[in-house]
Amino acid sequence: MRESRVSERDRKIKEKKERLKSFLKEKGLKSTRQRALIVNEFFKADEHVTAEDLYKKISRKHRDIGLTTVYRTLKLLTQSGLATESVFADNLTRYEPLSADDHHDHLICLHCGSITEFENPKIERLKERIAGEFGFIPVSHKMELYGYCNACRENAQSL
Repeated sequence: MRESRVSERDRKIKEKKERLKSFLKEKGLKSTRQRALIVNEFFKADEHVTAEDLYKKISRKHRDIGLTTVYRTLKLLTQSGLATESVFADNLTRYEPLSADDHHDHLICLHCGSITEFENPKIERLKERIAGEFGFIPVSHKMELYGYCNACRENAQSL
């Protein structure tokens, strides 16, 4: 089971890299070794990452990659629709891989900063119904609930 999940993940990463390659070509930009390394690390990440966190991880092995290159690559990933950029309560910009069929919302702990992703079809249907009532055509939406995770809930009473 684990092997099929890993191979499926690798397949999706490969597809995303191909989409980025096409996007770069369309924009007249080059596919560089540095971009490829950044993109690979980004797609392997299993969490929301800041540019600084990604840079720290990459720069341990590749000292020739600068923070500016990481920022620019994340912006290209966002522009190409392969990543999304979110700013939560701590005002840090975090990035996460995205594909056309991905959508989820977030629970953000105000104490420890943990981010829990969730999906709920009822929320999606309600969003569509509300938009329809107003004659509005939604393109995307973002839901962020702020509070205290299960581990921090007891501490919340003393904060």
